[in-house]
Amino acid sequence: MSSYQVLARKWRPMCFADVKGQDHVVRTIKNSILNNRLAHAYIFSGSRGIGKTSVARILAKAVCCEDPSDGEPCNKCRSCLEIISSSSIDVQEIDGASNNGVDSIRELRENIVYPPVSMKYKIYIIDEVHMLSNSAFNALLKTLEEPPPHGLFIFATTEPHKIPQTIVSRCQHFDFKKLGLEDIYQTLVSIVKQEDVEASSHALYSIAREARGSLRDSLSILDQVISFTGKKLEISDVKTILGFVDRSFVYEIARAIINNNPGECLKYCRTLFNEAYDEKRVIDTLVEIFRDLVFVSNGISGLLENELPDHEISELKQLVSGFSS
Repeated sequence: MSSYQVLARKWRPMCFADVKGQDHVVRTIKNSILNNRLAHAYIFSGSRGIGKTSVARILAKAVCCEDPSDGEPCNKCRSCLEIISSSSIDVQEIDGASNNGVDSIRELRENIVYPPVSMKYKIYIIDEVHMLSNSAFNALLKTLEEPPPHGLFIFATTEPHKIPQTIVSRCQHFDFKKLGLEDIYQTLVSIVKQEDVEASSHALYSIAREARGSLRDSLSILDQVISFTGKKLEISDVKTILGFVDRSFVYEIARAIINNNPGECLKYCRTLFNEAYDEKRVIDTLVEIFRDLVFVSNGISGLLENELPDHEISELKQLVSGFSS
């Protein structure tokens, strides 16, 4: 039986052009490669599932590639294929959580002084680097101060404030952003099309919103929903899997509040209670909607363009019509 590859792995970006929502990082790194201004150490920080480790792997491929094009790896040469398959001796990925002791870093220090076996660089990608112990960071410091010319460090972390400043000051630091709703939605649209899955825009927007800025989370949710429904996705299926209240329902509550209609509010509250919706999630959504209403009523709906689909912005404008903020 062939093993199934989850969407988050199948659609992982393979070159800089594939990376979504991190243009400020990609542009700077590509220029540094093209202009031969590569740093010896990088810190990639940001929340989970937004491309830190993927960009680290693409950077490793780009600097070792035997046939690069405009700063992009070819993904076909021996070096690229070895990095893709995680079989390269010269490119090591280390989990900082399980290799956080000083002995692991001492071994790294001893190995990095030797030139690479078959590639241009010897590269260490350390994920969750903030998990290293203080003694491990101290052991790493000497190597970062006087790195060998063939050495390259890429540190990924979700908690950069836990990395000592002595380490940070010796690295180029890139802060990865959470992806906007529209970026995630358009990526999902592209993927379901290539996966030959029929999905309503309402369902995909719901998945994108539920991911809260993490592209990987959105693909994991999409995988889960496809497993449940098959090749056709509707908003009702997403609601069943994720157990959240339809935003259109919460908009009706907001409309009843704005129109000073307590009877309608009580009716909706009864429905929520009877159908066992998660009250906290409903309240969180209601607070978000009223925040958005304040933006729209003050003429700054442009701030919401990357957070909300057009039909919701239109509904917000309709709701505030005739009311002051």
